[in-house]
Amino acid sequence: MDGADAARWSAVADGWAELWGDFAEPAWTAVLDASGAGPGDRVLDVGCGSGDLLAHLDRLGLTTAGIDPAPGMVALARERVPGSDIQVGGAEQLPWPDSTFDLVISVNALQFADDTADAFAELVRVTRPGGAIAIVNWAEGDRNDLDTIEAALAEEAGEDPRPDGDLRLPGGHEHLLEEGGLDVVASGIVEVPWHAADDDTLVRAILLGEDPETLTELAPTVIAAAEPFRTPDNGYHLVNHFRFGLGRKAG
Repeated sequence: MDGADAARWSAVADGWAELWGDFAEPAWTAVLDASGAGPGDRVLDVGCGSGDLLAHLDRLGLTTAGIDPAPGMVALARERVPGSDIQVGGAEQLPWPDSTFDLVISVNALQFADDTADAFAELVRVTRPGGAIAIVNWAEGDRNDLDTIEAALAEEAGEDPRPDGDLRLPGGHEHLLEEGGLDVVASGIVEVPWHAADDDTLVRAILLGEDPETLTELAPTVIAAAEPFRTPDNGYHLVNHFRFGLGRKAG
C-alpha cells in the first residue's frame, strides 16, 4: 500500500470502525476455533485497521500485537486496545523478531501488499515453530450481496466489475499456505451478514470516503441496487461470505 492509499484509509478510520469494524466477526470466530488459540497466546493481526479484531482478542484474554500502514487506523486501534503493541507499517517488513507469535492472522489485507509471497514469508518468519497462520478474505463475488451493489456502481461509472483475486477463489488460501511451507490444517467458507439500519447508513458505508457531492450523486444507484436486500423495517440485510485458510508451521 502506497502513501496515498494509507492516507485515504487514515481519513476514514472512524467511519470504518462505525460501519464495518466488527463485520468479519463470524470469520474471526471460525479462525480462532480452528487454531485452538487461548488465553495468554501471543497473536499478531496483520492489517489490523481500527483494532476491532485486536479488541475482540483482548477480551478473550490473548496477548495482542497489530500492524497497519494507515497511521489514522493505528491511532484509533491504540486508543481502543491500549495494552496492545500496535505499529505503523506493512506486511512486507514486520518489526518483530523471528518466532514471536503463536498465531498470526491477516483479514482482507495481504492483497494490498506489493508482493504477496514476500509478505507471507514475513508472517511465517514471526510465527513460532508449531504456531499457526490464518488468512481470511472475501469469497468470490457471486457469493456476496455487496458485490451486487459494487457492480451497479461500476456500471454507472462505465467500468467493468473488479475481477476476483486469487485469495477470493476456492483453493487460493490453501495454495498460499502450502507454497509458504505450512501444513494446511483447516479451511472453509463462512457466512458474514451485514446490516444497515436505513438508507443513510447504507450509502455512507458503501461510499465510505467519498465527498458529499458524490454521496448525493450516487445514493440513488446504491439504494436501487440494494432494493432486493431491503428488510420490512426499511433497513438492509446483505449476506456475504469469507474464505479462510489456516496453516501450521513445522515445529
